[in-house]
Amino acid sequence: MFQKFISLGLIVTISLLFLSVDVLAAGGGGGDRDYNPGSKDSENFKKGKVAVQSEQYEEAIGHLLKASYESPKNADVFNLLGFSHRKLGNFDRSLNYYNKALAIDPKHRGANEYIGELYLQTNKLENAEKHLKILDRVCWFGCEEYDKLKEAIAKYKADNQLE
Repeated sequence: MFQKFISLGLIVTISLLFLSVDVLAAGGGGGDRDYNPGSKDSENFKKGKVAVQSEQYEEAIGHLLKASYESPKNADVFNLLGFSHRKLGNFDRSLNYYNKALAIDPKHRGANEYIGELYLQTNKLENAEKHLKILDRVCWFGCEEYDKLKEAIAKYKADNQLE
């Protein structure tokens, strides 16, 4: 009987561990790859996200700017604004929006990955590596954003014959 209680306790503990990992992975970090829109998201944000996914970055910016007025504390909005501007080559604006996203949520996985990619595009490897370290701390069990930025840094170093 005692062994059954121990077995049941182990099963419950393991189940709770996996549940907490799923909850951590689902929240706080958005980006355009893993964002799961909830009911509080504005129509402008949803339209902006669809435009980003369709690589219609100028259209996305129009919707996302409206969304930024509707939800000035939504880090995902500013992250996607930064992403869209970066894809259009507007690096100064991109950096500004990523910094706004990170001011709202310093642990935002998407913004940390994308600002790191921006730093690589502007030859600021040291800054990109700082954001990789942030992602390493934020992603306890690993995450896609960490893996992608790490890969981008490795490619940057290989392309520039560093290390």
